[in-house]
Amino acid sequence: MAFEFTPSEEQRILVDTVRKFMAQEIFPHERETERLGEVPLELGKQIQKRAMEQGLFAYNMPAEVGGGGLDSVSTALIDRELGKSTWGLMGWIYRPSQILNACRGDQRNAYLFPVIRGERKEAFALTEPNAGSDAHGIETRAVKDGADYVVNGSKHFITCTTRPDFAILFTVTGVDETPKGPRKRITAFLVDVGTKGFEVRRGPRSVGHRSYHNYQFSFSDCRIPARNILGEEGKGFDQAGKWLANTRTMVAANCCGKAERALEIATQWAATRKQFGQIIGRFQGVSFKLADMATELKAADLLTIYVADKYARGSMTDGDAAMAKLFATEMAARATDQAIQILGGMGLMDELPLEMLWRDARIERIWDGTSEIQRLIIGRELLRPHEG
Repeated sequence: MAFEFTPSEEQRILVDTVRKFMAQEIFPHERETERLGEVPLELGKQIQKRAMEQGLFAYNMPAEVGGGGLDSVSTALIDRELGKSTWGLMGWIYRPSQILNACRGDQRNAYLFPVIRGERKEAFALTEPNAGSDAHGIETRAVKDGADYVVNGSKHFITCTTRPDFAILFTVTGVDETPKGPRKRITAFLVDVGTKGFEVRRGPRSVGHRSYHNYQFSFSDCRIPARNILGEEGKGFDQAGKWLANTRTMVAANCCGKAERALEIATQWAATRKQFGQIIGRFQGVSFKLADMATELKAADLLTIYVADKYARGSMTDGDAAMAKLFATEMAARATDQAIQILGGMGLMDELPLEMLWRDARIERIWDGTSEIQRLIIGRELLRPHEG
């Protein structure tokens, strides 16, 4: 199976545009926002405004609804560049949740279009205290009551650049009997912040992506009209699977960018830092680390683009996306750690972005499915053809 990738002239221009944007609008603010643990609202709005001016805002959404309309490979190339900084800042460039493409009728005017115009921000509310990797274990329930549903339950680790305007909420609306036993019927709802019975509060502070906040949601007899169902009742995971299939490719691309920036910092240091009368890059203990980092990065890049290309062609499998996320996230962890080892104590100082990249890399092996879950997906896909 042959695969070769050479970016088009348009893709080269796109990557160059994003790199310049990052250098001018994102990198200069990293230290301040890391120390604050916040992206000041005016700064966030400034980044958003300039991203819109350069056509980068909502780049992952279809052109027919006002988005950038980019193909999945071009989107991955942007994701790679954005991964070189922290989500608190790059989140203001904004990559809306593609599940919003399932909006229909009045939902498009109330939710989809305002998000793409930068007027509203959504939060993807799936994870619960007792349901992380086991998404089917969610306990938040929505009970039909006339023309409404009454919701009770809670969500946590819900991330957003700032306090969200509405939630894409996943709930249990019933149980179906299947040949493998009872299975929860999951339904997605669009729920405005401020709806009676819906409480939003800030979650605990994370050591990674410090300025990218997580929130806790609680629902107590929260009444949601049936017209706010996203897609069909009981088809929440089907909608998520249709529109979010390539988010793991996004995470993989982010990690490739993160690793490249770490490699650049480590290489520059190794080429200029002197010990024992010579630059440290001439010592095998350092040069071999650089060689391993560069080799693994190249492999992760090729795998990520290969999977993004398969998605564009409609042939990507869950196992493909899992492989890209698994390899790239673990590669980024090794690369950022080895870069710190090369710089020694200086690598842990906050004068350089390396310690930020190292901390931020840790979450990549957890969100969007842990490394263990990715291996489970890959293993099952390999074994499936051999099952009776």
